[in-house]
Amino acid sequence: MKKIPLLASLLALSIAAPAAAHDGPSPERLKADVEKLVSFGTRHTLSSATDPKRGIGAARRWAQSEVEKISKACKGCLTTELLERNMSGPRVPNGVNIVDVLAIKPGKMGWDHVIIIAGHIDSRVSDVMDFTKDAPGANDDGSGSALVIEAARLMSKEPQGDATIVFALLSGEEQGLMGGRLLAETAKERGWKVSAMLNNDIVGGTLGTDGRIVKNVVRVFSEGIRASEDLSGQMARRNSGGEDDGPSRSLMRYADNIAANAYPDVTLDVFGVRRPDRFARGGDHLPSLDLGFPAIRFTVGVENYHHQHQDVRTENGIEYGDTVDKMDFDYLAKVTMLNVFTAKALSVAPPAPASATLGGAVTSNTTVKWDAAPGAQRYRIYQRRADAQDWVFVRDVQGTEAVLEGLIVDDHFVGVSSISASGGESIITFAGLPPRR
Repeated sequence: MKKIPLLASLLALSIAAPAAAHDGPSPERLKADVEKLVSFGTRHTLSSATDPKRGIGAARRWAQSEVEKISKACKGCLTTELLERNMSGPRVPNGVNIVDVLAIKPGKMGWDHVIIIAGHIDSRVSDVMDFTKDAPGANDDGSGSALVIEAARLMSKEPQGDATIVFALLSGEEQGLMGGRLLAETAKERGWKVSAMLNNDIVGGTLGTDGRIVKNVVRVFSEGIRASEDLSGQMARRNSGGEDDGPSRSLMRYADNIAANAYPDVTLDVFGVRRPDRFARGGDHLPSLDLGFPAIRFTVGVENYHHQHQDVRTENGIEYGDTVDKMDFDYLAKVTMLNVFTAKALSVAPPAPASATLGGAVTSNTTVKWDAAPGAQRYRIYQRRADAQDWVFVRDVQGTEAVLEGLIVDDHFVGVSSISASGGESIITFAGLPPRR
């Protein structure tokens, strides 16, 4: 993706310097956590919830104990919560108790500014209903689960930010995105204002099915037209030309700039894929999108389909199965670092303006108005030509309205971000036509 050099430099100035290398994500620790998850034999959603050594229940209890250790080390900076609900569906015809393990680091703004870092803890084999065979689930999604735990370790050492950070280990993804739905619906019911949901699913491999190796790319998937918008909202976005500028697309660009400019030592190129998820497939961020929360999915630069949703076996010289030896933990550490830096940048920034609108038809000036964002000390206005992808900085302003003199609204797009007293910057809110009522 093309970068936004000025925005990136401003982000770099507004975020604390990165931790020293020895304080960053540990490939060795990530590997140990994935190996521990694999040691439970299977983490299938329908496997035992009570066996002390095997199954989804044992895995969840271990994960909970790990985040409790982290909290103890930071003198109670994290609180642990289990979300539980009996859920059923085509892949769970008789129902099952879905349990999500949450570790929560409270922010100064409480539940008015929430960032979620998530991965799913369950695993499967070739037959999605088979809960008896070993299902290692090393990369899918032991990698994402280990990332969430490691992110909690690292961010527990950071000073309290404005945002509340929720580290979420989700169950039931392979049976129908159940843990993601439970989390999103709980957030909605409790009135959480979710500023970003970072979903990590299959983030620890670099070898593709066809033998290609991709070590320096992470794909980030985001929606354009919002799943949560009604027809009036979708038509307003269409008529404004904002199909490529929903909050999740803006969040993807934000992560891209973090990787490329604000923290170049991440050494990852963000490949921003303009789809909600991989073609004809899905993940636990989709329920968040359905309810209107900005959400993106991190996934490896190249997938190996022999190592996903497969019984462990060798056929015709091909090794099948999702095992630890197929993973690249240096790569997983980079994706972990990108999650931490993105969440860190967002946590010291206010929420983005909830909406922004333009005026100026049949004039030579453009008027932009936006909703006040809690915690914002000022706002930053951007513009770009209607045939361009890159935002250009205009100016910082007080208040919630500005006139851009000499800017013809027909030919330009405009966006607004929120700025904190310390200079932290939110994602950019696209300004368009208000929905017709």
